Amino acid sequence: MTTSAAVPSAPPRLVATDLDGTLLRSDGTLSKRTAAALAAAEAAGIRLALVTGRPPRSLPSLHSGIGRHFAITANGAAVYAPDGRAVRLSPFRAASVAPLMARVRATVPGVSFAFEYETVFGHEPAYPAWSYGESAVDLIGTAEELLARNPERPVFKILAHHPTLPLHDFHDRARSSAGADAETTHSTGLALVEFSAPGVTKATALTAWSAQLGILPDDIAAFGDMPNDLPMLRAVGRPYAMANADPEVKKAARHHTASNDEDGVARVLEHFVELARTARAPL
Repeated sequence: MTTSAAVPSAPPRLVATDLDGTLLRSDGTLSKRTAAALAAAEAAGIRLALVTGRPPRSLPSLHSGIGRHFAITANGAAVYAPDGRAVRLSPFRAASVAPLMARVRATVPGVSFAFEYETVFGHEPAYPAWSYGESAVDLIGTAEELLARNPERPVFKILAHHPTLPLHDFHDRARSSAGADAETTHSTGLALVEFSAPGVTKATALTAWSAQLGILPDDIAAFGDMPNDLPMLRAVGRPYAMANADPEVKKAARHHTASNDEDGVARVLEHFVELARTARAPL
């Protein structure tokens, strides 16, 4: 483990971690060392939360691949207890989606859209197949057609793709056109921009839940690697950037650890567990 600031002498009460590029290895697997570190942290009384841009429909695969933990999905739009029960849902207002897309289309010609619902995925024909994942149940049509088919179906995340624009240029133009009507970010390194409802981020979902538990931000450690992790890292007392993180994330995080392929999260968790054992040891 490496860090750019002094390491606290007591463990956090809560650890929140991104998944892809952070907790999981580059091949999408959970290493044995990381699995053991997660179990040891929970046994030591440290709460765990998986905080991801992955959609709500990914919950079964998260349970089978990582374990039943508290899960904040879709960049904060849908929050689930370990038993799979939804405890906080923050979709777009139905009337706001079509005007938002119209502005983005006008600003970024050639864009295609996809929608993440709670259990279903819908996309336009031009939206790239490689981004679906999770054995999605696909609804295919223009965005306007998909919205018209079931106008009451809540949209938790809007994804946008452009075939030629560099990601940062695409993101800047999309964010400008969305304005205050959406939270705009990107996370995969692919040419995808992600929109959530106004005020919905990993940070808002995490801090709302932790406040219900009586846990202050200073008692939370968080791990991330991409720009959609920035709100969360800025909101907690112990932010950690992975060695493989985006440069902006490395700059924002006070602490740093090894890469996701080098069990960076596990290394810090092991240290937290040792701090917890020391704190319980008799004088």
